[in-house]
Parts: sequence; structure tokens; C-alpha cells
Amino acid sequence: MISVKDIANACNVSVATVSKALNGYSDISEETKTMIKAKAAELGYIPNMAAVALKTNRTYNIGILFVDAANTGLTHEYFARVLEGIRSQAEILGYSITFITNRIGGRKITYSEFCRIRQFDGVIIACIDYSDPQVIELVNSGIPIVTIDHIFNDTISVMSDNIKGVKDLVEYLYSMGHRRIAFIHGDDSSVTRDRVTSFYRTMEQLGLDVCKEYVCECRYHDTAGAVKCTRKLLQLKERPTCIMYPDDITAISGANIIKSHGLSIPGDISVTGYDGIRYSVIYEPQITTLQQAGDGMGREAASCLIDLIRKPKTTLKKSYVIEGKVLTGGSVSNLNATIVQ
Repeated sequence: MISVKDIANACNVSVATVSKALNGYSDISEETKTMIKAKAAELGYIPNMAAVALKTNRTYNIGILFVDAANTGLTHEYFARVLEGIRSQAEILGYSITFITNRIGGRKITYSEFCRIRQFDGVIIACIDYSDPQVIELVNSGIPIVTIDHIFNDTISVMSDNIKGVKDLVEYLYSMGHRRIAFIHGDDSSVTRDRVTSFYRTMEQLGLDVCKEYVCECRYHDTAGAVKCTRKLLQLKERPTCIMYPDDITAISGANIIKSHGLSIPGDISVTGYDGIRYSVIYEPQITTLQQAGDGMGREAASCLIDLIRKPKTTLKKSYVIEGKVLTGGSVSNLNATIVQ
């Protein structure tokens, strides 16, 4: 097995220099680091992680706390992209990831206990109930933490730009001639609050009134809730020309109900989603949606956490906002084309 000493001999440098280069110390030049890492790869060097952990007091393993209330788990495409971004960036930076659970060998434990047992260097939290006492305990435990799509206490957060995302969608609908716009939003969270505020503010800026009956709530990815809200909107005497859904899964469920009422999309009513998952693209008609940069958010979260682990005194605890983009499909009609000049 190739050792650090073998790399040092091959590079004609000291063992200490090789160790510092492989562990990313700042007092080694980038040129030297690159040369040493290239030689290590050429020789097939594989670090002894147990020895590294003893020497550095780090395990080079970060925990991922991901609990989806809708029980879609890793089948949820948007969060699967986020998690893949975390994994790939962590791997580049020399870290592995492990999912956090509250059970070990059939015994129930807290999230904090699991993290202590696994000796994580840090934790990324995504898609969870932040009022859960176990989550609060974990955040207050002192372990480095980054949250995704939620600003929570004194932590670094990586956020999708929900304010701009909803604004862009509403402005797109306005440009297509829509004035009666219904908004189905998710259950209460910082994400939802940003989206709802952005919806009302953008409608006001465009000089549009928001009909009280046009605003409805259902949980994210809750197909039954989406069906209920859609039916309620379709029964209105003056129904909306477009329904905005909180995510693509609910948008597709709503679209199916609209079709079951003998209405066409977008001929009779338009639909938008949110997330930009693959199913929204292959659905007929393709759902117009706000495509979130899931992979980019995951990469940013991993980079921020590892910076916090390596440089806890100089890493700022702030929110990083990642923009998405409107992905136009065939589910929104151009009402301008029906206006007689």
C-alpha cells in the first residue's frame, strides 16, 4: 500500500508537506498542492481514514437529515437532485455522506444521539419539520449545520429564490394576458411565506386584484389536497384563467382533474407548477413551471458546510440564495391572441 512517505520521496518533499497538501492547508502553495495530489493519484494512494480521523479529530463524514412529510423519499426528483449535488461536491472535497435516522438496530434514538454515535463533522438539514424538538435539539447541539430552503436560528442556509421565482411566474402569466390568477400554496413554512408574500406583492405591482376565493392551501406534493382545491376553483361562477400550484406533482394532479371535467389545458384553463421535475416535461401538455437549481443548491450547501467545518471562526453564517428560471411549456394559453384589436 502506498504511504505518505512514498509520495514524499517521489515528490522530493517532506512528509509534513505531503500531509498538509493532501489536507488542504493554506500554508502550502496551490502549485505544490496540485503536484502532490497528482503524484498521489498516479501512485494510487488511498488514505487510511481511521488514521486520518485520529490525527485530525475529524471523520470526513457529514450527516444528511432528510424527512419528507409526503413520504416520497428519494423518489422526489427535486430533492434527489439536491442530494446528488451534496454528494458530488462533498466527494470532491474529500467527504462522504450518511443519512441520519432516529433508529439504530431497532432501538429508537434522537437525531443528536445518532450524530454523536456516527461522529459527523457536520450536518445538512433538508425538507423537515423545524418545530420538531429533535431537530431543535440537533441545531442547538453545537455541531456545524447548514439548512436547505429554511432560515433557522443561527445557521447557514441555502435558499431557492422563492420570492423571485413566484414573481417571475406571475409576470410571465401577466405577459400572456392572464388577469384572473389563482394561487394554491403549500402549508406554512418560510418557503411558503416568501411565495405567498411575493404573489400578493407582484399582483399589486401589476395592478391586479386578488380574489379571496382564488387563494387556497394544500401541503406540498399532496395530490388529494390539490384535487380538492382544484375542484373548489372550478366550481366558482367566475373561475380563474390560470391556476398556480405549489409544485409539479400537485400541478399534474390538478391538471388531471381539470381534464376529467371535460376542460382542455390550456384552451379552457391554464396551469403552472413549481420545481421543474422530469414528469412536468413529459406530461401532455408540458407543464410551465419554475425550474429550481436543485443540484446547484446541494453543491452550495456542501461547500458551505465544509467551509464551516474547516474554518469555523472565519465562515460567515448567512443565507445564500440560488435563482431558478421559468421553464415554459404548453400548459399556459396566450390570451393576448384572443383579444380583438
